[in-house]
Amino acid sequence: MDLIDEILDNVKTIAVVGLSDNPARDSHGVSRYMQSQGYRIIPVNPALNGATVLGEPAFDDLASASAAAQAEGAAIDLVDVFRRSEFAGAVTDDAVTIGARYVWMQDGVVDQAAAQSAQDAGLGVVMDDCILRQHKRRRGG
Repeated sequence: MDLIDEILDNVKTIAVVGLSDNPARDSHGVSRYMQSQGYRIIPVNPALNGATVLGEPAFDDLASASAAAQAEGAAIDLVDVFRRSEFAGAVTDDAVTIGARYVWMQDGVVDQAAAQSAQDAGLGVVMDDCILRQHKRRRGG
């Protein structure tokens, strides 16, 4: 089993950093699709803190999202990055801090140093790829 299959099979909760409340944005459509496939989506976007997106409360940062998930007896398994590449390092550092198992950097998000740092901390990393596309290709969703 490769890393992407491992992620698709084992992840239950996905924190989406940069999730927009605008249905026309890729982050919204991808998250809505993954939610429809049974994954829990936790929106992380400071501009939406306290709002509800896709039926879930949005959080200011990963630490707050993780604390809320833990209070419910859950954990963030995957951090999905919908931010520009220059922000990937900080998001990846936060993913390590909260104990996420995986980081997924969407199409166009590339930061080799961030990926290496996450891998060095034991996280699985997918970079410059779309989780929706991979899910549809591998699971026929």
